Amino acid sequence: MPLYVRDERVNQLAEQAQKILNAPTKTDAIRQALERVVGDSEPAKPMLADRLKAIRDRYQALGSPNPDFDEKQFLDEMWGND
Repeated sequence: MPLYVRDERVNQLAEQAQKILNAPTKTDAIRQALERVVGDSEPAKPMLADRLKAIRDRYQALGSPNPDFDEKQFLDEMWGND
């Protein structure tokens, strides 16, 4: 059954979703978005916030390369502010 979008705002949202989700078609983007809202047996791709949190957690897990490094002292010496 074909899907016809007659509302211009809905069409714009579908185009944005297509870009964000990297979906091949607007129909696929709408399907993915609806599956996330309604739920489906097929696991959905993680949301952007979840993906960013995973990246942030990996970055924070790296820690400081040199925990003894004093950035303030370094900058003071660099600018001649002893």
